[in-house]
Amino acid sequence: MNIAAALSSEMPGVSPGVYGAHDFRAIAEIVHDTAGIVLPAGKSMLVYSRIAPLVRESGCGTFSDYVTLIRNDAVERNRTVFALTTNHTYFYREAHHFEHFAATVRPTLLSRLEANIPVRIWSAGCSSGEETWSLVMTLLGEDRVAGRHIAQRDGRVLASDIAPHALIKARAARYDDDGLRKVPEGLRRAWTHEVDGQVEIAAEARSVVRFRSLNLLGDWPMAAQFDVIFCRNVMIYFDTPTKERLIARFAARLAPGGHLYIGHSERVTGPATGLLEPVGHTIYRRKA
Repeated sequence: MNIAAALSSEMPGVSPGVYGAHDFRAIAEIVHDTAGIVLPAGKSMLVYSRIAPLVRESGCGTFSDYVTLIRNDAVERNRTVFALTTNHTYFYREAHHFEHFAATVRPTLLSRLEANIPVRIWSAGCSSGEETWSLVMTLLGEDRVAGRHIAQRDGRVLASDIAPHALIKARAARYDDDGLRKVPEGLRRAWTHEVDGQVEIAAEARSVVRFRSLNLLGDWPMAAQFDVIFCRNVMIYFDTPTKERLIARFAARLAPGGHLYIGHSERVTGPATGLLEPVGHTIYRRKA
């Protein structure tokens, strides 16, 4: 029995032997067109294992019928995309970004807040929230009293992701204790507490964040420009033209002097190079 047939035997309602290369190619094309995610041929069985339950739940019975369904049903198409997104992240990932933000960017943002000038930050592709909360804790700082004052100013962090299940966890703001081991002790002490055997982000920190379901390839309804954008380890799943279009859109949404932080293996190329200058490892500033 081939792998697909073997897996099908464990998925009642999915006919064995009905998943072929043509089904994979069709699903890969739809996912790329919808969310920009590139699925190389080596991901064929990953696609099968994640999509077979959806085929069964839809009542289609075969992948071919399911492909027809998702071509015409936006809700089911989005379920397919959500099932194939990767939500691997952790607190204080790529610590040099938060260190740069704290030392170089944060003082300017705090001065603006004290002058009653709005500050807007975007955690794009926030996944389950670890990046967002690392960023918020760094913004508020280790002094809880001063941090509460900062949280009451007109500073907001937008946290967006395409996957609803990731946003549910991010909004809950509760994590296992060992997940925060890389967060500086002073920030942990100021902005977390234990609840039911887990670590919860403090209410003052949570008050700064607004969560939104957003496909980065779609329309962006936000009108404001951003002072800081974090989009890290999201574009590794995109092809070069998609990356370049997205980075150009980020650059256009940054206020002059604003900063863009991207993943350790990502680079700014294409039209955005005329708007962004490198100021650190995978850190870029919007030219004035």
